[in-house]
Amino acid sequence: MALHFELVTPAKLVRSEDVYMVVVPGTEGDFGVLEGHAPFMSTVRDGAIQIFRTEGAAPENIEVRGGFAEVSEAGLTVLAERVEA
Repeated sequence: MALHFELVTPAKLVRSEDVYMVVVPGTEGDFGVLEGHAPFMSTVRDGAIQIFRTEGAAPENIEVRGGFAEVSEAGLTVLAERVEA
């Protein structure tokens, strides 16, 4: 099983891939999303999204600045105001 993850900014689609887990810096605290997570929405605070490609793998970090996250049956979509290179 894999989680479909998309990272989007107003300018472009930054990532679209299947991964094991993503940890998002929510305004109410960090939250992890795996395949089959219950649907919900959250605002995103400035911080690092951690992407785990496989179970037990070291995370890849992507710095984001604000935005929203939506978990649905289709996966996780993060709509970031800005992604730091």
